Amino acid sequence: PAFRRFQWEFLLGYLPALAADWLQGPLLFQLLQSRGFLRSQIAALYSCGFASNVAFGLVSSVFVDRLGRKKSCVLSLGLCSVSCLLQLSWDFLALAAGRVLAGLGTSLLFSAFESWYIHEHLERHDFPAEWIPDTFSRVALWNSGLAVASGLVAELVAEGLALGPVAPFLLAVPFLALSGIFAGKNWDENYGKSRPCGKACGEGLRGLVSKPQALLLGLVQALVESILLIFAFLWTPVLEPHGIPLGVAFSGFTAASAVGSALFRRGVTGRLQLQPL
Repeated sequence: PAFRRFQWEFLLGYLPALAADWLQGPLLFQLLQSRGFLRSQIAALYSCGFASNVAFGLVSSVFVDRLGRKKSCVLSLGLCSVSCLLQLSWDFLALAAGRVLAGLGTSLLFSAFESWYIHEHLERHDFPAEWIPDTFSRVALWNSGLAVASGLVAELVAEGLALGPVAPFLLAVPFLALSGIFAGKNWDENYGKSRPCGKACGEGLRGLVSKPQALLLGLVQALVESILLIFAFLWTPVLEPHGIPLGVAFSGFTAASAVGSALFRRGVTGRLQLQPL
């Protein structure tokens, strides 16, 4: 019972943030296009977000450990909120700043929350390490449902209520605020080991060099991610001329992804006993 209470305390702080993140996905290209920007300018804005995510990702673990994981969670939510509000602007530089903040906030979102949970699970509550996958499997399940729902909600507020493509970004702000308030009031702070940034990066580089399989896995993952990012940029201009509702299409993509993940888990753990390469 104590573990379930702790688990729900984590989910109630994390899931609204994930919902807000998904709400920003379906209509970003359409929003920037409605501002009158050229395809090349939109590509530059997308690249601002991707580049800031990658650059900050190199030092995010050290930053989170030093600042404090709860503070980092709240900071990520604040950065994402400011990014969403900047989408109201028609100025290119303001929108570029919004994409940079979104990249920073997203990098923290997918590192600080999990780091906070693992430390609390193992160090403060002393729960068995074998129970950690149960929590993250629940996160994955809820995250899939939120992704599908977010596309439909984005379509509803933008087209059904005729509020325009900026509406999902504004709708994301209350979810981010809810997550930040809940985490700020109910979570305890924890810290990691204080390490120099250069030393941490050096350890990571030596680990890649000394383990060719890890380097190969990283390269394959990077190629897959690059394909997904190209797809994220291209799917809207490809489907929009055909009159396909973008929010519904986004929900279809995320639903297919969830089905693929479920089939993979079933193939690995079920009768087939498939083994990942």
